[in-house]
Amino acid sequence: MKRTRLTQAAAAPVLALLCAAALTACGGSDSGSDSSDGSKDSADKSGTSDAPEKAADPAADLDRAVLAKDEVKGYRIDKPAQEFVFAKSKGEIKLDKADCAPLAYAMNQLPLGTPKADAIRVAAGAKGPGAFTYVTLATYEKGAAKTALAELSKAVSACGGGFTAKAGKTTNPYSSIAAETAPAPAGADESFAFKATQKYQNNTHTLRAQAARHGDTIALYFAVDGLAFTQSRPGDAKIATAVVNAQSAKLG
Repeated sequence: MKRTRLTQAAAAPVLALLCAAALTACGGSDSGSDSSDGSKDSADKSGTSDAPEKAADPAADLDRAVLAKDEVKGYRIDKPAQEFVFAKSKGEIKLDKADCAPLAYAMNQLPLGTPKADAIRVAAGAKGPGAFTYVTLATYEKGAAKTALAELSKAVSACGGGFTAKAGKTTNPYSSIAAETAPAPAGADESFAFKATQKYQNNTHTLRAQAARHGDTIALYFAVDGLAFTQSRPGDAKIATAVVNAQSAKLG
């Protein structure tokens, strides 16, 4: 499934993705001599070692922390298909309002701020093949996650009247943005939620997002009802509570 590439020319790609989703758902060295002063003996007896500590690997840590395939009952967890993404990097996105950049990233599965590493998954199931909840995990240097969340909140206030994001030949126009009250995910130090609306074929589609900070990690959830776009009816996406609970537990 793509990163909500839902625009005036989006029905066909969304339908293709829904079909694809349905198909996948079915389916220390010993070299060298001891020194004459007996330092090796001393080191062995004290339990110390000259071997360097293993360097931290933020990407590997996130890969272990992000939801895995069968960890949420009733949902299938996958990596999004890269051929359907709205943009593969932040640099590909062009905005009519620069202040709205954090919102464009949040709704197109790109991490907020400047993380050390990020991991993305998409959950489908429970309410049918068209309801998707995306999970974007990102880990940051100390204090940077808190700053990124504050910038997202600021963007909601600045972009209430909507904005337009473009990447390549695709355009995502958002009609409105508004903060929402939502329960903080378990274990989160702080969280922030918002909704956005899009117009497509005279129908209004409501998209939802929530960012939760767990220390120096942000879990960003985004929900879209892809089937509503292809069926030419209004959409009112809801973030899957089971997905949020499962991801929060892994971060706890």
